[in-house]
Amino acid sequence: MAKEAKNKKELTVEEKLKALYQLQEMLSEIDRIKTLRGELPLEVQDLEDEVTGLKTRIEKIKNEVDELKSAIAAKRIEIESAKALVEKYRSQQENVRNNHEFDFLSKEIEFQTLEIELCEKRIREFTAEEKQKTEDSQKSIEVLEEREKDLEEKKNELNEIVSETKQEEEKLREKSKSLETAIEPRLLQSFKRIRKNSRNGLGIVYVQRDACRGCFNKIPPQRRLDIRSRKKIIVCEYCGRIMIDPELAGVEL
Repeated sequence: MAKEAKNKKELTVEEKLKALYQLQEMLSEIDRIKTLRGELPLEVQDLEDEVTGLKTRIEKIKNEVDELKSAIAAKRIEIESAKALVEKYRSQQENVRNNHEFDFLSKEIEFQTLEIELCEKRIREFTAEEKQKTEDSQKSIEVLEEREKDLEEKKNELNEIVSETKQEEEKLREKSKSLETAIEPRLLQSFKRIRKNSRNGLGIVYVQRDACRGCFNKIPPQRRLDIRSRKKIIVCEYCGRIMIDPELAGVEL
């Protein structure tokens, strides 16, 4: 560790700038690879979430349909019990001893008849609700099948792109990590912060036509001389990007 730290300190400003520019080239290439994938990873994630949501909805509807079927079966049992009581009370009416007993049995028959009507009403309501939920479930199943097909296609598309670029990206990441170890932590952190806040992802730029290539603001002559001398780290006073001369960047203007 001490040896590594010593090596970092031994780098000249020119070497630091060159290392930073090389690092940026690699990171920009990784960004280009990510751009090739576009919005596919997000689309795959959205479809996966939608598929999960549809499966949960279908399972919930299935449970509700099962509950409705159980409720319908229970009401039918109640109807049979009420009919049996009606028959029993009518039979008892034939052997009553007075009007009071007859009236009592008549009220019981009337009550059980109302219970039968109420149960039949509930059965109609539950049946209609069951039908509606079954239709909703079927529609959700159809949508689920479509989304699963879309998901499979998007996954295949993403896997194809990833397989084509994965090896290249891994090599770039390995090289960039190796290069980062040669750059002092404070400078590397500053570079990454600038790059993160930059719209085009550039943390270090070369001077082009006497202007900063990042924000295109003119650079004063003395500042351009300082940049060409490569004796210290110079940042753009407008956009904050680190600046280097084109020759160091390997660019011919």
